[in-house]
Amino acid sequence: MTKTFYITTPIYYVNGAPHLGHAYTSVAADVLARWHRLEGHDVFFLTGTDEHGQKVEAAAKLAGIPPQEFTDRVSDDFKDMARVMNISNDDFIRTTEPRHKAAAADIWLKLQENGFIYLGAYEGWYAVRDEAFYDEDETEKKPDGTRIATSSGATVEWVVEPSYFFKLSAFQDKLLELYEANPGFIGPQAKRNEITSFVKSGLRDLSISRTSFSWGIPVPGDEKHVMYVWLDALVNYLSACGYPDLSGPRGKYWPANVHLVGKEIIRFHAVIWPAILMAANLPLPARVFSHGWWTVEGEKMSKSVGNVTDVRELVAEFGLDQVRYFLLREVPFGNDGDFSRRALIGRINSDLANGLGNLAQRTLSFINKNAGAVVPPKGRLQEADLVLLEQCSQLPEKVRGAIGRLAFHEALDEIWRLIRAADGYIDREAPWSLRKTDTARMNSVLYVLCATLRSIGVVLQPFMPEQVGRLLDYLGVGDDRSLTILDSALAEGILLPAPAGLFPRIVEEQKNADR
Repeated sequence: MTKTFYITTPIYYVNGAPHLGHAYTSVAADVLARWHRLEGHDVFFLTGTDEHGQKVEAAAKLAGIPPQEFTDRVSDDFKDMARVMNISNDDFIRTTEPRHKAAAADIWLKLQENGFIYLGAYEGWYAVRDEAFYDEDETEKKPDGTRIATSSGATVEWVVEPSYFFKLSAFQDKLLELYEANPGFIGPQAKRNEITSFVKSGLRDLSISRTSFSWGIPVPGDEKHVMYVWLDALVNYLSACGYPDLSGPRGKYWPANVHLVGKEIIRFHAVIWPAILMAANLPLPARVFSHGWWTVEGEKMSKSVGNVTDVRELVAEFGLDQVRYFLLREVPFGNDGDFSRRALIGRINSDLANGLGNLAQRTLSFINKNAGAVVPPKGRLQEADLVLLEQCSQLPEKVRGAIGRLAFHEALDEIWRLIRAADGYIDREAPWSLRKTDTARMNSVLYVLCATLRSIGVVLQPFMPEQVGRLLDYLGVGDDRSLTILDSALAEGILLPAPAGLFPRIVEEQKNADR
């Protein structure tokens, strides 16, 4: 039976346009999805938009249009970002869709039926921007008298209104048992420690309905209330699997293998979500992993500062695969990162143009001009050839291990280690000199380089699907580009098309590069 793999991004909140941070999560999830497809797994990759809540209702009012029209526009913008970034999602869920509303209502009724929902009144601090409730000790007073959430800086206001509550407090011990029994459930380690400490400090029951606004999913049986946006939103991961009917074709994917989220929403996914699933007697996801935030030139992205970066503009200027590579190579996944044009251009020129691009071009153009434009005959291999080919054979397992840890930068490090080894090999073996003295040996060297480039290209596809796809075209690789083709030796005599440069160098005036 084919192994299933279900990967999700968070559903992106539609109160604003997509930016670099959204693209980062989507690209990371896309790499995971594409890698598991290379492994031959049955992959389901979900992304989408979170479209309810007080913040969206307020943004729509400010825009002077109905909330549904507002969410339609912004959701389409997120779909466009996914298209531009070549995100290979299998579904795009919207919380305003009938299938999702039905799933959320069913979860509510399950929780109610199982005795985990009760009616009361909420009185406390609430941040509209975060759509989150805060205890007093999670807020602080500013000099001007306003109060903010310490973690996010969002303004909080004192809210008093009738509310349904979820008995989150009943799950404190069960959650701690979950974390203890499954050390990999929350990642990275620092977030696991943070969440464990938070739960140990005591859980309060969670307000899960609002009456002060109407843009949300009505509470079944009491339509004066709408569901708290986070209860509504988290259910999306089930909605896309066909819930409440998990016997359908997508039911096989639940529970999810990985929920990828930003660090600001890890608490919702690692505390509230598993508690809801436990209360509904549903299986839990295997892993929740949070990544860091991107700053721009050392400053947090902010509309007021004017540094919110639309990743689509970067793609238009520098190229898709170049931007995808930078995002996952620049910082360890899970850490915060800082974006600058200088850093992006540096990566493109050193790693892509001078590294992979140069290795491919010098090998393939030489074959095109001096070896009949075909994969040369292997001939008798020498020790240097066998050493490089052995590195090639070890590459998939090394990349597999790094990707399994969500250490994307380590996976790329392994690939570039082989690129550097191949660069050293071609310099030492000097096929341009062998052309005059020993064409059989020249052919063997070129064959080994082609085999090396094939190994690099196959494992690099999830990261840079477009340009690496072209590299595999230049190597004469057929339609099957899965990892299994690396189990067979490269066929000799395949006609190779004339190559073109994959990653042109970026040349900018210094004043522009410093921006």
